[in-house]
Amino acid sequence: MEIKYMQRALELAKKGAGFTNPNPLVGAVIVKDGRIIGEGYHEVYGSSHAEVNAFKNAVEDVKGADMYVTLEPCSHYGKTPPCADAIVKKGIKKVIIGLKDPNPLVSGRGINILKENGIEVITGVLEEEGRKLNEIFLKYITTKLPFCILKTAMTLDGKIAAYTGDSKWITNEMSRKYVHELRNRVSGIMVGIGTVLQDNPYLTTRLDNGQGSDAARIIVDSRATIPLEAKVLNVKSNAETIIAVTELADKEKIKNLRDKGAVVIVLPLKKNKVNLNFLMKTLGERKIDSVLLEGGSTLNYSALMSGIVDKVNVFIAPKIIGGSNAKTFVGGDGISLMKDSIILNDIETHRFGDDIMIEGYLGNKK
Repeated sequence: MEIKYMQRALELAKKGAGFTNPNPLVGAVIVKDGRIIGEGYHEVYGSSHAEVNAFKNAVEDVKGADMYVTLEPCSHYGKTPPCADAIVKKGIKKVIIGLKDPNPLVSGRGINILKENGIEVITGVLEEEGRKLNEIFLKYITTKLPFCILKTAMTLDGKIAAYTGDSKWITNEMSRKYVHELRNRVSGIMVGIGTVLQDNPYLTTRLDNGQGSDAARIIVDSRATIPLEAKVLNVKSNAETIIAVTELADKEKIKNLRDKGAVVIVLPLKKNKVNLNFLMKTLGERKIDSVLLEGGSTLNYSALMSGIVDKVNVFIAPKIIGGSNAKTFVGGDGISLMKDSIILNDIETHRFGDDIMIEGYLGNKK
């Protein structure tokens, strides 16, 4: 029964995807006499937490009930009062927790408050599922660096575009729909200037229900060569467009970009390109907790070599196009020895119609 109710709490938590960043996804279920009498989840950043929403939605008195919550209840005053105190006040008898909160402001304090007030506490129920659900939060809250997902689509023979540069569309509609769900989940979408010049994308989130939220559009453009008429600079969106440049960029062009409403960040050089490690640190300071990297082969190689990538999602379509000049999803100089290759861990495969997605983590960061 503990697993059943925690699974329900995890399902509820997922409903907040795209709206709670940089806060975690949290769900809560209140059970009394074998019945669910209240449910809630963290819906929007800055609003009531999952536990409080579960209390609000309860259909009867919660005193003496059990509460299932995917993440340790908070113990500090932030934008809302401590949830641990609310649980004590409401007379909850037992709290079952999926994952302890690594946030230094919580980190066991919520559990201690509950125990000190005579509430039975059980931890670690579906912990791995909870960890996977909040992998973005877990990295950001402990490092202040964004969780970076490298996403790419390629043909069966490893090409991300034909030799002509044409790339629409490699994958099917089901795969592309999932990518927009990913965009809805993250705080930033990052591409290189080459992708902007080649594809001129909007980099917005388009979901069937129209409820998706746009992520910040991040363009890596060391010399500020982006055209002022580029779609990312003229799209109607509440999300900002960030242009990451270096000292090589023309100062007048930087001014023009800022006049267009773009946020221009001047960063140090690394091999005559934007230093991606500095960029991720700067994005973290702007409360961008996650980045979906949809770059071309050059940016993908730089990102992998700089160590900023946490997770890789590779969509493979059952198509063959060939071409010795057709690009693969990782370019650059390449790795000279097979023993030094980048290895993915915790591999999962997913099917989207005839397409296959391989998902894996770098450095056991799951």
